[in-house]
Amino acid sequence: MHPFEKILSVCTEDIEFEFKNNPFTEWSDFLLNPRRLRGSDFLMRWSQGVWSEVRTTQAVNKQGEFFAIPYGPSSVAPDDDVRAFELYFERLEEAGLGKIKRPDLLIFKRKDQQTIVNAIENLGGISELPFIREDTAAMQTILSKAIAAIECENSLWKGSLMPDYLSELKPQKRLGGKLGLKKAAVLPTIIIKEEDREPLQAWQDLNNVPIHVWHVFFDMAFGLALSEAQRLIAEACILPTEQIFQAPGGATSRKLLYKFYYHYGYPLGDALAEPELIAKSITDKNGHILPFVHFKGGEISIRDEALDVLRGLANAKG
Repeated sequence: MHPFEKILSVCTEDIEFEFKNNPFTEWSDFLLNPRRLRGSDFLMRWSQGVWSEVRTTQAVNKQGEFFAIPYGPSSVAPDDDVRAFELYFERLEEAGLGKIKRPDLLIFKRKDQQTIVNAIENLGGISELPFIREDTAAMQTILSKAIAAIECENSLWKGSLMPDYLSELKPQKRLGGKLGLKKAAVLPTIIIKEEDREPLQAWQDLNNVPIHVWHVFFDMAFGLALSEAQRLIAEACILPTEQIFQAPGGATSRKLLYKFYYHYGYPLGDALAEPELIAKSITDKNGHILPFVHFKGGEISIRDEALDVLRGLANAKG
């Protein structure tokens, strides 16, 4: 699957906008781009992902101890034009780098900020990072200073309103007596895709930078270390679930996900202000209009528990 389609894939359970009254529409006649964006869900997914990563970066950079930079392709690609976003991934494909998995953010000690900023400027700026091999001296200068790498996930939920939020974990038969909740429980979870798990582990091992997964909800966020996630999987405390994903071009695929109860992670942040949901639209070359919801504004504050995690990582770095 092309990286552009992979990034914008949406779980079919989350697809709200369906063209049920036009089942025989010949979508190939309505090309927005080579990936044929078929509906508003994919545009909203793009806007939602951009919003959550920007808010998380701003939250880290607002306090004085650490600073974050966007690093993975989805984080540094253009964030105000979906066509430019697509062309960015086209360029990555042409460079043979489209399928390389990198975490979304890197976090550094504040005292190293100027060193990192200078190194990035010498490489051509943030947007050029995905095009530069990590085994180069310039990239190693940057990676050697990172105390953590962040893989960002997000959900269209208010965690505090989810029915099983604050429920206590109890022994579960399907988990061999290990703690958990009923299979149909609805609560905040931290998600890792099976297809990302080993590539992220390989990146962590190669670069000696610990990866954490940060999952952002509308009103709160949680974090989990990849090493802890791997332990929970190895000990069968968390079992995989299978879900169907649909890509912008229409192709569907089955993917295994691990949904870690927020209890296993740490509180990452709270919403100081929720985003505005603004109606926007794009028009393809044939005049077809695709409306979508655009996420704008909002603010997250970093919790003390998350800062303590970063402090521990910084101390371990030396």
